[in-house]
Amino acid sequence: MVYIPDKLREQIIARAKGLCEYCQTNRDIVVYMEIDHIRPVSKGGKTEASNLCLACVNCNRAKSDLTTQDQILFNPRTDYWDAHFKWDESRTHLIGLTSIAQQTIDRLKMNSELVVKARVFWVKAGWHPPKVHD
Repeated sequence: MVYIPDKLREQIIARAKGLCEYCQTNRDIVVYMEIDHIRPVSKGGKTEASNLCLACVNCNRAKSDLTTQDQILFNPRTDYWDAHFKWDESRTHLIGLTSIAQQTIDRLKMNSELVVKARVFWVKAGWHPPKVHD
C-alpha cells in the first residue's frame, strides 16, 4: 500500500464531496472508503491529486490494478459522471450511457447483487442516490 499524506487524503475526500467517484456511494453510509490511484502505481501512476480519487471498497477492489489503457474505464479526473451514468427508476442500478460507463459498471461490479441490496435500504432511508445527481 502506498502512503498518502493526510493533507492530500483530505483534499481528495473534499474534492469528491465524500462520494465514491465511480459509483457515487456516500462515504457516510459505507464502512470504508479508499483512495484509488486511477493509474496504478504498479503501472507508473503517481501519488498526486490528478491521479487520485475517492473509491468505495467494492469499486476499488474490483478495479484492482486495471488502468484506462488496459480497458476503457471511466476516469473521474477527465470524464464527467453525468455524461456516462444515470440511475434507473428504482435508483438502485446504474445505467451506462456510454460504452465506457458500461465497461466500468461491468468491471467494477457496480450493480452486484450485494450492492443493489444495500442501495434498496439506502433509497428507503433517503440516503441514496446522492443529491448532486438528482
